[in-house]
Amino acid sequence: MNGMISYAPAAPSLPVAIDYPAALALRQMALVQDELPKYLLAPEVSALLHYVPDLHRRMLLATLWNTGARINEALALTRGDFSFVAPYPFVHLATLKQRTEKAARTAGRIPAGIQSHRIVPLSDHQFVSQLQMMVATLKIPVERKNKRTGRTEKARLWEITDRTARTWLTEAVEAAAADGVTFSVPVTLHTFRHSYAMHMLYAGIPLKVVQSLMGHKSISSTEVYTKVFALDVAARHRVQFQMPGDEAISLLKRSYLRDMT
Repeated sequence: MNGMISYAPAAPSLPVAIDYPAALALRQMALVQDELPKYLLAPEVSALLHYVPDLHRRMLLATLWNTGARINEALALTRGDFSFVAPYPFVHLATLKQRTEKAARTAGRIPAGIQSHRIVPLSDHQFVSQLQMMVATLKIPVERKNKRTGRTEKARLWEITDRTARTWLTEAVEAAAADGVTFSVPVTLHTFRHSYAMHMLYAGIPLKVVQSLMGHKSISSTEVYTKVFALDVAARHRVQFQMPGDEAISLLKRSYLRDMT
């Protein structure tokens, strides 16, 4: 992944350390092309999560950021989908295909017959610790009785709709704006998924691995993120196209004379 903006070794007081001005400049170039993903950088996500004081709300958004899950995949998560066993905690995500997401969105459940699954490692120990604290603090059970059907079901960590999740995010963005913190890209729930993919590529994770983590059936869906880095490679090489006209003419004349002899 030569030529990409890379993360420097993290300073002790910071979760990440990047060439932030260069990363912002790269994103500004990418914003011109509508087909390229709109994403946040790690410091921006951390700042945004700061404006979500409620632990339950914050951990939903943090889960999107730490796993690259689609919102409906995250809303379907139960305690049993997580393994916190060291040294490799992970989450077991049911991959929801985009074409069926709308039909399943309201209930936050994955429709039967369209499921595939993927394992996503949870590499941020602080996130794992906060998620465990949320489950313990809110006393989220493994199972609960469905009030409508009377049947016992696995208890979801977030018993909400995606509309509620969007409201939570909007309130966070508004709280940030009121404090003078704004973002140069539109922030939606899906922005976290794009941000996760870009963050993993910045960290040097191979494209095929990112494809698996994202649950993309085709590598072409993942390659859209590498198009952003193509802009970086081209810009950093500083390829020159112009030379003084008199020098160009002299060069051509000398070449012509050599051809005549």
